[in-house]
Amino acid sequence: MRTMSLVIIIVFIAVCFFLHILALLRLISIYITSPLLFIGLFTLVSLVNGKNRFRGFH
Repeated sequence: MRTMSLVIIIVFIAVCFFLHILALLRLISIYITSPLLFIGLFTLVSLVNGKNRFRGFH
């Protein structure tokens, strides 16, 4: 499940990067693509960083 979500996030980042390139060419709004790219990168960093976190005793 973790590898599947990682692949989905990487594909999402690639699509958002392409949309951001189109925004830099002024074909679509940059105000829409910048937050999408930020959300994708933030989600990737959060997923990769949170794997060895202590979650307490159950």
